[in-house]
Amino acid sequence: MSEMIKTENLVYAYHDENGNAYFALNGIDLHIQRGEFVAVLGHNGSGKSTLAGHFNAIRLPTGGKVYVDGMDTAGEDKLYDIRRTCAMVFQNPDNQIVATVVEEDVAFALENMGVPPMEIRRRVDDALKAVGMYEYRSHAPHKLSGGQKQRVAIAGVIAMMPRCIVFDEPTAMLDPSGRKEVMRVIRELNERFGITVILITHHMDEAVQAGRVVVMHQGRILMDGVPREIFTQVDALRRASLSVPQTIEVLYDLNAQLDAQLPVGAMTVDECADILQKFLQ
Repeated sequence: MSEMIKTENLVYAYHDENGNAYFALNGIDLHIQRGEFVAVLGHNGSGKSTLAGHFNAIRLPTGGKVYVDGMDTAGEDKLYDIRRTCAMVFQNPDNQIVATVVEEDVAFALENMGVPPMEIRRRVDDALKAVGMYEYRSHAPHKLSGGQKQRVAIAGVIAMMPRCIVFDEPTAMLDPSGRKEVMRVIRELNERFGITVILITHHMDEAVQAGRVVVMHQGRILMDGVPREIFTQVDALRRASLSVPQTIEVLYDLNAQLDAQLPVGAMTVDECADILQKFLQ
């Protein structure tokens, strides 16, 4: 498995009106392999969205390096190839939808790329089917639900056939039903099509679905590991102003209140229920 994303001592600084530097990212070394599903967590201001912007060359490093499939994001001649390789889906689908008909919106980027009409037709149909929106291809986007709009935005991205997609809090503006729809699509893109997925989120139940979790805090990587390894470090996460999945929180708090010895690594409701049932017996 080869690297899709690599950062080397990545630094990104903002400057205030007095010229003082504020480091949003400070020394990030990160390696993401092709085909991985990585969730990036962190409270507001932790640097997670700033980091995501570097993967698509929306932002360029103040210091250090970022490579996308081996391409240095600082190379202007590589910008087009980098953005075709690693695409982004943002919080608000309304900011990504530009046409008045669903299938025309999905085709928009392909037309700008000069893709032949027959190939556009095939890619649009395949992308809409992949996100479960093919039957809505003739609908007006503004009449769709939030979750449906986000799936159309995702279809527009996958029609470009990227090898990596960065989702920057794609469910932040959605209701629980819409969040569930979008997460199903994200998992399928990774599992079925082998697309590298980087999910920026503050929802613990979404991060649990990833194969790997990276926790950001004050512009640095605080933790990096599989979900069960990360979320059982309850005290450390709380110190970083983060919560844990409810299943783990219930077990952890029971241990504290009852002086019990329950294993706290339950990633699902069923796992949590089994642990509680054994405890009550």
